[in-house]
Amino acid sequence: MEEFLRSCGRSVKDLDLDRAGPPYHVVLGNEACDLDSMVSALAVAYFLSKTTHQNLAVLPVLNIRHQDLVLRSDNLHLLDQTGLDQNLLLFRDQLDLQDLQDTGRLTLTLVDHNVLPRADSGLEGAVVEVIDHHVLEREPSPSCPVTMETVGSCATLVTERILREAPGILDQQLAHLLYAAVVVDCVNMAPAAGKVTPKDSQVAAALETRFPSLPPRGALFTTLSNAKFDVSGLNVEQMLLKDMKVVTGSLNVAISVLYITLEEFLKGAGLEAELSSFCQRSGFDLLVLMTISFSGSEPNRDLGVFSTSTSYREQVSRYLEQTRSPALDLRPISSPHSLITAFHQGNALASRKKLLPLVKDFLSERAGGACCPGDGEGEEPDVPPTPMNSLVDGCPLDGGLPRISSRDLQDLQDRFGRMGDA
Repeated sequence: MEEFLRSCGRSVKDLDLDRAGPPYHVVLGNEACDLDSMVSALAVAYFLSKTTHQNLAVLPVLNIRHQDLVLRSDNLHLLDQTGLDQNLLLFRDQLDLQDLQDTGRLTLTLVDHNVLPRADSGLEGAVVEVIDHHVLEREPSPSCPVTMETVGSCATLVTERILREAPGILDQQLAHLLYAAVVVDCVNMAPAAGKVTPKDSQVAAALETRFPSLPPRGALFTTLSNAKFDVSGLNVEQMLLKDMKVVTGSLNVAISVLYITLEEFLKGAGLEAELSSFCQRSGFDLLVLMTISFSGSEPNRDLGVFSTSTSYREQVSRYLEQTRSPALDLRPISSPHSLITAFHQGNALASRKKLLPLVKDFLSERAGGACCPGDGEGEEPDVPPTPMNSLVDGCPLDGGLPRISSRDLQDLQDRFGRMGDA
């Protein structure tokens, strides 16, 4: 894999020097670049490089900016686990796909998504294949074969194809990457989580049989799940971007989930200046901070509302205090910053999934009209998409083979099962 990725890097370096060179076949994951998307792009590109004999360079491209990889801490952890140098990866801001398309030198395989976002509509004519496990939104076309099945992980479909057509390219490193993506997306292969399908289980078992030295399933899931929510080493802006959703309407509102206590976050020196600068650069009028931490397996949530406008801050704070569908049960707590209103959230089960509709309703009522999510029509803030979270409400785990200790397993089940969509 390393030598393949080095050759990809050399191809990109040569691109600007020779516009009349060979065509490029890019394997592109989705904009969230979660673990499944990254692994699927790498594996499919490697597979095509070994099985396609056309005169073209096959490139796996991670569909985020290079600087945003640090936000994908579980991806980084898996790269470290497998000994794959992150410096060998190619990112969306390192290659001008539209320029390649305009010069007739681009073909695209989409993995872990089947429809290009609006910003990439100009690349549609280059799509020649799709491999995905989400609901099919693409119009059928004889020029673009689609492999689509609603399994738990796109890596399951990728692994199935490699085992069927080129099993010889599988080595320990590639198997580890694919196995990790399947185990994480299928919530440790636990049937009660509602993610795993028979095909996912068959593929995981096939990899375990061929590579018996793969990490134990339960331990692999635990370490990658913990890494996903690790914010150590991130600065304030990176913590805000790691898990952010945007709602636009009469105001632009960002909602960030922070995986530390609000008290700890508010201790940061110069915090107000950093938040002000962040909102100004990104065009946000309001920033809602939802923190989550744990006492054992019990979630604790606090809420912070930041704005340089006292009026905006008071309006949304009052609305969220008074809402009853659901009631957040907010209780004001002390804040060391005049621009941040702080609350303890008594209803710890009300995740951001429940908070988002409340913010949309607030904007709609405030403007007397409709509001829309940040990925809808209109100008989109320049923030990276949040990775898909495969950990769902009420996902009891079976521990896999070998088993995690019952105490650790129960703690992990409660912790991430209750987190839902954070």
